[in-house]
Amino acid sequence: MSVLILGGTAEARDLAVLLQERGLRFSSSLAGRVARPRLPVGEVRVGGFGGIDGLRRHLTEAGVTAVVDATHPFAAGISANAAAACAAAEVPLLRLERPGWAAAAGADRWHWVDDHDEAAATASRVGRRPFLTIGRQSLDRFVGPLAEHHALVRVVDPPEVELPASWRLLLNRGPYSVAGERELFADHGVDVLVTKDSGGGHTWSKMAVADELDVPVVVVRRPGPAPGVPVVDSAAAAAEWAGAAD
Repeated sequence: MSVLILGGTAEARDLAVLLQERGLRFSSSLAGRVARPRLPVGEVRVGGFGGIDGLRRHLTEAGVTAVVDATHPFAAGISANAAAACAAAEVPLLRLERPGWAAAAGADRWHWVDDHDEAAATASRVGRRPFLTIGRQSLDRFVGPLAEHHALVRVVDPPEVELPASWRLLLNRGPYSVAGERELFADHGVDVLVTKDSGGGHTWSKMAVADELDVPVVVVRRPGPAPGVPVVDSAAAAAEWAGAAD
């Protein structure tokens, strides 16, 4: 039995601990897009596989007998590659994904959009001082529509795109407290929050403060799991699946 965890999330790290406790053989793979990632227990590899064919070869050469895709809910490309590679190699695949925020209190009042372009256009209409918490890889989609706005951008690592002079960059990593987010909203006069439906409680405090202050929220919908891949929402359920696959 050898489980490959496609990780980079808190759920993936929790799963690694559970598999170690069960005495199962496993390894974790991180995409390497964050400069200082939080590492899980056990064997870890960092970097891409080289697309579908590269991942399929790795599954065969490493003797992987089961894969748990525990990547970020918006890592659609990686998830699609995993589905195709596992199907080609005839290796069972499970998707571990934290629940989204669609059922949260107040979610019906948010501006739900399908992509980052629509998020940028909506934010430009709703406010003048947006708080962008959508990750550095999508910032280029906001530069044009929000070039004249006074945006606050919070990311873990420095963005690769040049930001407008009127924007404020904040390099920080969560989790964040409600008190800290409340102070941030007040200091920067935030009048619209832009985020993704990442789910979980790690960054929920900003949503709570936006609701408290009646600040509009623009939320990018999740892309959804690859067709045909079973999904669980807890590390414990994923560990049970891995154990049963042995």
